[in-house]
Amino acid sequence: MPRKVTMHPDRLMFPRPTLLVGANIDGKANFMTVGGGGVANAEPPMISVLIRHHRHTLKGVLQNLTFSVNTPSSDLVAETDYCGITSGAEVDKVSICKFTVFYGKLLTAPLIEQCPINLECKVVHILNLGSHALVIGQVEGTYVSEDCLTQGKPDVSKMKPLIYNHESGEYLAFGKVVAKAYSIGRQLKTRG
Repeated sequence: MPRKVTMHPDRLMFPRPTLLVGANIDGKANFMTVGGGGVANAEPPMISVLIRHHRHTLKGVLQNLTFSVNTPSSDLVAETDYCGITSGAEVDKVSICKFTVFYGKLLTAPLIEQCPINLECKVVHILNLGSHALVIGQVEGTYVSEDCLTQGKPDVSKMKPLIYNHESGEYLAFGKVVAKAYSIGRQLKTRG
């Protein structure tokens, strides 16, 4: 067994999905990069994202109580990084990144056509956790690019999602399949 090394408490969770969170600010679409987020609930479906209190995008989330979560493919790595290193208060990210924006039924949660997966959410909770606000949204609309489906189901290998490595400050491409879920563990049932 490898020896464990005690480290300073940190949010070491891997992998971290790279996401583009969208909100309308004063009627204008804006997107910010988030290095992580996650599933918050199954029924009804909910997503959570962390947003620093000073971020321009949080202003739009608070104005409309809606937001979007867009999963960029590795083809959008430059645009994704740009949305994280600039502020929508100073630049028009939609124009510079050449995003095609569309809206679902909520009408105030901008979605990016070029991203393989788009979730439009209405805010159900915002918790002040210190450095960040934890925004939890109920998914009201789910959109998947047709070319990212296999037999009518989302196919993550076709989506080519980005993974963020906070420790190295790098984006990684999605990895390979190593086992079949709900199956590989069955071999351990004979150990008991």
